[in-house]
Amino acid sequence: MTWVEQLRAHEAVCRRAPSAHNTQPWQPEYHADEIVINVDPARSLPDSDPTGRDLDLGVGAFVEACLIVAADLGLNVTAVPGPRLVAAAHAYPTPFTIADVEARRVARGRYATGPVDAAALADLEPGFVHLPARDLASELVVADRWQFGTPAVVAELRDWLRLDPHHPRYHLDGLTDRALVLSWFEARFLAAALRAYPVTRRLGLASLLAASGRNLLRYDGSVLVMLAEGDDDHVTAGRRLLRSWLTLARHGLAVHPLSQLIDCPVTAARLAERVGGRPLAVFRVGRPLAEPVRSARLQPQATG
Repeated sequence: MTWVEQLRAHEAVCRRAPSAHNTQPWQPEYHADEIVINVDPARSLPDSDPTGRDLDLGVGAFVEACLIVAADLGLNVTAVPGPRLVAAAHAYPTPFTIADVEARRVARGRYATGPVDAAALADLEPGFVHLPARDLASELVVADRWQFGTPAVVAELRDWLRLDPHHPRYHLDGLTDRALVLSWFEARFLAAALRAYPVTRRLGLASLLAASGRNLLRYDGSVLVMLAEGDDDHVTAGRRLLRSWLTLARHGLAVHPLSQLIDCPVTAARLAERVGGRPLAVFRVGRPLAEPVRSARLQPQATG
């Protein structure tokens, strides 16, 4: 088998890369001597992510996952702009393995009290700022209120929520009730509220849902902010983001993305001022008190 064929045979592992709302926008196009990473426009979030920041971060994470898988298989592969995967003189240098990619989880439930160990932070690449979780608790309420109060953003969220196991795409993509750590009642309430959004918005849905997450950061915990570094584009930053999550996982830590803090213009401006740079990603970090649910993934297309 060629290196392209071998990597294609392991596409399901590469698809464990993270993406906003679990949209999985990647479309690898396989050729004899390269793999072109395209994007499915139907899996973008033009209202929630108008600049394409999260989209490009997800593409970068997929590229990084592919390189890690290739290296673990002993294949000499590198990434070039496009992005594309091409043959290289040497294997991609990485400490991570297929097992690391497969084991990665996002944990949205409760975390153990206490900040992240200094040793874990020291293992990260440059460009991350640590903030006490409590410092962003009130900001998260503002961002959540903006998110649930913006009709176009709510519409996209509704399209990617899988709040009932009977949903036809429950085991394929999107955000499930289990991944969101919602009880049966909470999932049904959210589904009903979003179905009747024009009415529930007027009744104060945004404030109600924002209040439900009010205590998420009100504890002695940690939030990390990834800043833009030099001339790196967002795809390159996405590769760095995945490496950081895998590094933290090796320390027994989980992450919980809080992208709304960057999506909301008000909180984004205040966060940038607080950290002294341009935030590209923000996420809670800690030791989950319960094993997080493995998120669904699309199956690779069968070869012809």
